[in-house]
Amino acid sequence: MKETFFQKLQRVRPSDVGHIFLFLIALPVSLFYRLSRRELWLICDNRNEARDNGWHLFRYICEEHPEIDAVYAIGKNSPDRKKVEKVGKTVNYGSLRHWVLYLSAKYNISSQKGGKPNAAVTNVLETKGILKNTRIFLQHGIIKDDMPWLHYENTKMTMFVTSTEREWRFISDTYGYPDGSVRELGLCRFDRLHDFTVKPRQILLMPTWRSWIATPTSASYEIEDVRDFKKTTYFRCWNEFLGSERLKSFLESNGLTLVFYPHRDMQKYLDHFEITDSNIVIASFPKYDVQKLLKESAFLITDYSSIAMDFAYMNKPLVYYQFDYEDFRRGQYPEGYFDYRKDGFGPVCETGDEVFDVLSEAVRTGFANPEKYSRRHDEFFDLYDTDNCRRNFEAINSLK
Repeated sequence: MKETFFQKLQRVRPSDVGHIFLFLIALPVSLFYRLSRRELWLICDNRNEARDNGWHLFRYICEEHPEIDAVYAIGKNSPDRKKVEKVGKTVNYGSLRHWVLYLSAKYNISSQKGGKPNAAVTNVLETKGILKNTRIFLQHGIIKDDMPWLHYENTKMTMFVTSTEREWRFISDTYGYPDGSVRELGLCRFDRLHDFTVKPRQILLMPTWRSWIATPTSASYEIEDVRDFKKTTYFRCWNEFLGSERLKSFLESNGLTLVFYPHRDMQKYLDHFEITDSNIVIASFPKYDVQKLLKESAFLITDYSSIAMDFAYMNKPLVYYQFDYEDFRRGQYPEGYFDYRKDGFGPVCETGDEVFDVLSEAVRTGFANPEKYSRRHDEFFDLYDTDNCRRNFEAINSLK
């Protein structure tokens, strides 16, 4: 869904304006600060967590290359703050000092495009050529779709990490980055997906977000009326599935537990779901860790989420429940190189009944991954090892 300039302005917050002043204060300070910290690596994920590729790279650097001057930016009240402080140096995300470090750093590294003191202000500075720094995008997940907001003209990032040959080729050919900027290195968090113990009776349900619902603008109404979350297709379909008697009976008769963990941008709606089944766990951040849930679950139900790639990387079975495919393509991401039916790592379902049929077969086979999807795993993941952090570190360290 392409937004107009006016619709983009609707996402601007009062705090964004305040960050303009923080930038102006930090700029002259950084000119002197960088003289003493010329080799600074500033790393982050989202403001309030250290659980993604930035965290995994930061931990690798602190453990394997302590000679690197690395700092991790994280929210002052983040539940992961103490964990990071035990490993290395930190800075309060969005603070004046964060701004100084951001303007001084040799490398600014993040798993998020918006991994900066303030995404709105820095995006203007960077894309307009006012601020020229070295920024590395570690990625949040393997890209399947065309995401115009990640095209070079909208980021001007120095290095863009990909994880498979097909993804690398698609980004290189489509997103407009200069030759050599897109690198196939692998997601740093994949290093931790080779050693796991599965809870054989646990199913994970992780749908992705819907941008027009999570952060509504006037453009959202081109898809549906988002004033009442309970009237959205997203809520109605997932709530119907979770509250169905068939699911309750299925879980009980097979001794199964289903963990429901929606995307972080949809977690604010968790209280709307009417779930009373004791075999269904409502999982919320920060109590539950996404990677831990992925590693320990025997089967995944998702829709379009890139976490399906993490699950498939472990060669475990999954199903895609896609009840709003046309709206998702129109409102969120246009199609890319990945066809769910031809390339996906599990069956594609459009109704809850179809999902139950897939689940029944999965239980019957003891959650073994069908050969068809195991072959796709072998063909797709040409990088399959525990050297992802090392490759990322060496690629960044070799930048001129």
